[in-house]
Amino acid sequence: MLSLKKIKQVNEDADKQTDVLRLSLDAKDKVKIGQFSQGGKSYAKVKALDHDFGNDFITPQGLFIPKLDEVQMYFTSSSITANFIGDMLIQFWIKNQYRFSNVNKIVLNQYNGPECKSTRTQFIKRMCEFSGRYDLNIYLAYYPPYHSKYNPIERVWGILEQHWNGSILDTVDSVLKYAQSMKWKGKYPEIHLIDNKYQTGIKLDKRTMDAYEKIIERDKELGK
Repeated sequence: MLSLKKIKQVNEDADKQTDVLRLSLDAKDKVKIGQFSQGGKSYAKVKALDHDFGNDFITPQGLFIPKLDEVQMYFTSSSITANFIGDMLIQFWIKNQYRFSNVNKIVLNQYNGPECKSTRTQFIKRMCEFSGRYDLNIYLAYYPPYHSKYNPIERVWGILEQHWNGSILDTVDSVLKYAQSMKWKGKYPEIHLIDNKYQTGIKLDKRTMDAYEKIIERDKELGK
């Protein structure tokens, strides 16, 4: 992972280059589906349950393009895993690569979380596959521990939280509609729902991971 000073420089350099695309990624907390209060106040007369018991959730994973001030959200009722993040990036690139035909490098700003850290073998596998399939150089630019608030997508989550505070999100459709009606700097986000089910805990054996280690580069000073 990088120091704040180093990651700031990496980000600034990326945004200056026309053949580099910087993406800020992170997942928001799970959103409970049901007649539950989201906190805050609303002028609409709605009635929420006294207790927020329930097992239905949906989780948004944000993808923010700082250079363009564009927000995309990918929702899942499953778990946020390395495979989910990999599928999300592929879906994003298939739909948007025509816009970035000159891009040959993607810088990913992320928090060094359990499903996307550089020691997560399945995540490294998916990033290598993504890189090879689309002939892209993928640069993982992690924020240091306890500094994820500097990741640009975090500011988007603050706006979303304010937007649906006091609302009743009782269906998946209502969550998606509220997210779609939010604005970030005058722009509506692009909303996607990924229906796949994702298994947690998938990891590569040492021999397989050693093969991937041979095709990635790790900074000797910064390590993992």
